[in-house]
Amino acid sequence: MSEDKPAESAESSPAEMNAIPNGKGHETGDEIAALAKTSPAEDGPKSENTEANLPEGQECLSGGDSKNTTTFTDFEGKTSFGMSVFNLGNAIMGSGILGLAYAMANTGVVLFLVLLTGVALLSSYSIHLLLKSSGIVGIRAYEQLGYRAFGTPGKMAAGIAITLQNIGAMSSYLYIVKYEFPLVIQAFLKVDKPAGEWYLNGNYLVVIISVAVILPLALMKQLGYLGYTSGFSLSCMVFFLISVIYKKFNTPCPFVDFAINGTAAGINVTLPGGEDDPACLPKMANLNSQTAYTIPILAFAFVCHPEVLPIYTELRNPTKKKMQHVANISIAVMYIMYFLAALFGYLTFYGEVEAELLHTYSRIDPYDPLILCVRVAVLTAVTLTVPIVLFPVRRAIQQMMFPNKTFNWPRHIAIAFTLLTFINLLVIFAPNILGIFGVIGATSAPCLIFIFPAVFYIRIVPKEEEPLHSTPKVTAACFAGIGFLFMIMSLSFIIIDWTSGTSQAGGGH
Repeated sequence: MSEDKPAESAESSPAEMNAIPNGKGHETGDEIAALAKTSPAEDGPKSENTEANLPEGQECLSGGDSKNTTTFTDFEGKTSFGMSVFNLGNAIMGSGILGLAYAMANTGVVLFLVLLTGVALLSSYSIHLLLKSSGIVGIRAYEQLGYRAFGTPGKMAAGIAITLQNIGAMSSYLYIVKYEFPLVIQAFLKVDKPAGEWYLNGNYLVVIISVAVILPLALMKQLGYLGYTSGFSLSCMVFFLISVIYKKFNTPCPFVDFAINGTAAGINVTLPGGEDDPACLPKMANLNSQTAYTIPILAFAFVCHPEVLPIYTELRNPTKKKMQHVANISIAVMYIMYFLAALFGYLTFYGEVEAELLHTYSRIDPYDPLILCVRVAVLTAVTLTVPIVLFPVRRAIQQMMFPNKTFNWPRHIAIAFTLLTFINLLVIFAPNILGIFGVIGATSAPCLIFIFPAVFYIRIVPKEEEPLHSTPKVTAACFAGIGFLFMIMSLSFIIIDWTSGTSQAGGGH
């Protein structure tokens, strides 16, 4: 991902070296002055800014908007617009979609729609802040924006937040594989009581999938190559959505539990037509003890910020406007899918919907072939998301531990292999650690979505261009405040859960 070819532009002119390619023509002196103003903390070795030994992921932006065709990077993006949308969409689409119907049951249709719309707009604005900061300093790496804003502490904070957030996400995805895959195989084979077969052991299955599917994809040199698997992953989720819509019109309400239905030999099955039942009427707004838990779940429904800048780096003919379009389309598509999945899931089961939607279908018929296929599709989508999420972690580790090194295959492979091994060990031997990742998610996600983009923007955009009391900077400060609010809310709910012994505050991604 975003690796450089051997540096060829060491002979670039001084003017090119100092260029801040944000689409405007600058004099070299202005460049230096602007850099001095925007990065007071940057006293480190200036070799980090020269193209001769550009570290991985620290490429300068190409002057895509300017009339001058000179590029300021020796890395040329080759990923098409469509593939970039697939990759970013796949990064957004996590297992959280399975819990959205439950979220709607606890907020009501209208309140859910308002919250989802608000979060989608906030995520788009957050990406705008990242891209604006990136355009001003000519750097497309989250960690390096932190370096420009706050020096080494900023770089380390961004790198650690990305690493923890994405390791948590990958662990939760493999956790789903570990527990769901054996159940799906068991249902397909109609094995009621497993006798210890290896292919029904989640630990073996998670290792096999990691080695056979995830590792080869994670070893790709660039993120752009994963566009095809991302497209396939999203098509699996489209299949999930179509099935949820289809099931709405084929599931009686109120539904009869399989355990009851099986003993009664189907005599008491309620046919469609009981729609007058109060339990089968949707609530437009609903406030209960669970409502507050759904706000953090929705707030983190569009987490894709660690992947935005790596995808930007590899975009063909990159400009800030083009990358914002990629982000807006990805968010809009996920917004529609999220809303439809939540709406039809909720309208199928109403108040009976569970925190994991597919488990609710299994209560009607555990051997329903369509739902089994949907579960396989969801498992496939979740598995194919892991390599996308692994790329920013490897990039962050390289930025923190090997900041001035160019691309190196052994290191590239070793980091991916070590990360996957570590996550497999966590999932197999320490599944209870997911509670700790809940806390990490509640702190790192608001930082990456709300707080860091806002504070980096306030620090990086020169005061001459936008004074501190200007509307954009005041808005960014308020945006960071929203992030702190979400963080406090999420942590509060997790602590309440721990003290009361329940576990409703699930992670959203």
